[in-house]
Amino acid sequence: MDETEWLAERFEQHRPRLRAVAYRMLSSLTEAEDAVQDAWIRLSRSKAEQIDNLGGWLTTVVARECLHMLRSRRRRQEVSFEGHLPDPVITPDGDLDPEHQALLADGLGLALLVVLETLSPAERLAFVLHDTFGVPFEEIAPIVGRSPAASRQLASRARRKVRGESTIPDADPARQREVVDAFLAASRDGDLGALLAVLDPDVVLRADPGAAGAPREVRGARAVAEQARAFSHLGRFSRRALVNGVAGIVSRAPGGPTFSVMGFAVARGKITEIDILADPDRLRLLDLTFLDD
Repeated sequence: MDETEWLAERFEQHRPRLRAVAYRMLSSLTEAEDAVQDAWIRLSRSKAEQIDNLGGWLTTVVARECLHMLRSRRRRQEVSFEGHLPDPVITPDGDLDPEHQALLADGLGLALLVVLETLSPAERLAFVLHDTFGVPFEEIAPIVGRSPAASRQLASRARRKVRGESTIPDADPARQREVVDAFLAASRDGDLGALLAVLDPDVVLRADPGAAGAPREVRGARAVAEQARAFSHLGRFSRRALVNGVAGIVSRAPGGPTFSVMGFAVARGKITEIDILADPDRLRLLDLTFLDD
């Protein structure tokens, strides 16, 4: 094994963690992969034998690149991320494989990613690195250009925002699936009463239709139920799947295009949030071949 192969093997050992860091930072699978690839390029050009803590070094490189990408996103304003849903991770309705377990550890549902999108880049980095990956504030400080105390404040401020916007989801996958299945059945039947029975009174529906129209947000059980009834015809194309590790629905014609991906947040036996991705350009990038099995 030559030096490049040895280095590549060591890098691959850290890839799952690096992808998880980047995905939490960027809410984009393609951009996360770009950030990880940038770390590999930098490592291949460095004097790796002089790096004492390779995992920490790579995490720092990925975090810096993600911070740069988030800040560039805001400066360019080429794409409005208001109402822009994160990239979903779609997997078969069952146990997650090790790769997806690493990516979605700690219950990284779409609802939490939506909240993370509201944080400033520095807040998001401090929160993600410290609260999820246990990086000390002394190491976070030089990345964000703040003191350790100021970095601690960034994470604290982000934590308050996340807790203020998030509800504690039901941890039982079977219970999640039961509620989502009830929603799907009620939607297919156009049963308003059954829909209201599974929706939290303050439920929020967010839809990202992409080029077909502007992103929209619907609040309240009755308004969301009416929205679900309006699209009941898609019910016959709906399949079970895990969306970011939580019970979800993919609407896809057999052997044809995917119409939408629906992610849910379930708390206290009720649906509290629904996120719908219906942008055909983004849907085409998803690997949904497992639905053909």
